[in-house]
Amino acid sequence: MPAHTDGLRHDWTKEEVEALIALPFPELMFRAQETHRQHFDPTKVQISTLLSIKTGGCPEDCAYCPQSARHGNGVKAERLMAVEAVMKEARAAKAAGAGRFCMGAAWRSPKERDMEQVCAMIEGVKSLGLETCVTLGMLDSDQTSRLKEAGLDYYNHNLDTSEEFYGAIITTRSYQERLDTLANVRDAGINVCCGGIVGMGEDLSDRASLLMTLANLPKHPESVPINLLVRVEGTPLSTAEEVDPITFIRIIATARIMMPKSHVRLAAGRENMTDEAHALAFLAGANSIFCGEKLLTTPNPAEHRDRQLLSTLGMTPMVQHESEMGSKRPAVPEHATAEHNCSKQVEAVS
Repeated sequence: MPAHTDGLRHDWTKEEVEALIALPFPELMFRAQETHRQHFDPTKVQISTLLSIKTGGCPEDCAYCPQSARHGNGVKAERLMAVEAVMKEARAAKAAGAGRFCMGAAWRSPKERDMEQVCAMIEGVKSLGLETCVTLGMLDSDQTSRLKEAGLDYYNHNLDTSEEFYGAIITTRSYQERLDTLANVRDAGINVCCGGIVGMGEDLSDRASLLMTLANLPKHPESVPINLLVRVEGTPLSTAEEVDPITFIRIIATARIMMPKSHVRLAAGRENMTDEAHALAFLAGANSIFCGEKLLTTPNPAEHRDRQLLSTLGMTPMVQHESEMGSKRPAVPEHATAEHNCSKQVEAVS
């Protein structure tokens, strides 16, 4: 593979990744923490939020997703929010201190009428001085160009799992289609947010393959969300076997080592994680969480719990200038705490 100017590796093998994941836990954690400290302040965590602008009724059959119209879980399909309703939310986010605003829609891909409305949302949010982020499903090159012209800064599109295991989770779109969307996003000059889900029945080889695919992209995603499956009644994965915390932390640590300058995000599944598991995740190199009662349709820890947890750990939220990819900042004074209102420190991202 040709050398990359970013100084990062893009030539991982699955065997190498499997060996990393399987390292003795103290060694894996040490390597992850060492890598994390080279690029980020380990006492800082990025606080993020997400607004669902169109919920339910998705035609895809993703086995984990309660928004799929193919699953009888009772999630009501809603229409795309009006631009002014989104703007109201964005204004509130900015007033609360947000620097970036993310909008998610349950679609296979946006239609022409959707594009016009979403572009209007992006332009409106951008006019407020906020960075913009959306997740809309698959995109072609024309759509990504239009989103970029409207002012889009970030696009979220997860790979979910390995290419080998993918067919057991989703049949309505191919793995290559996901990769094509990522390429279209990157070619348009939009930052990429891309990760996956742990706990869908995949094995060590699948987890290694997912991380390998992410790290071997032409450029590492600016953010890498690692989700812990939320088992939702009515979905095919509602009875999936629970993943133990140490196994989950191993994936966090390995992602940090392989993609050292990316923000590694604790995404879905935090509601069922203990404070101790959160602490281990931060030690493993996670440096972003979502703040708010919901992540689209699934529960998320209450604001006061996150505030208390960060205070207990002596960690503080990142401010906007510290959230750039791989930005290391001096450690905070020992007496500093995280006694901040989460909504007033939020940087809304996917």
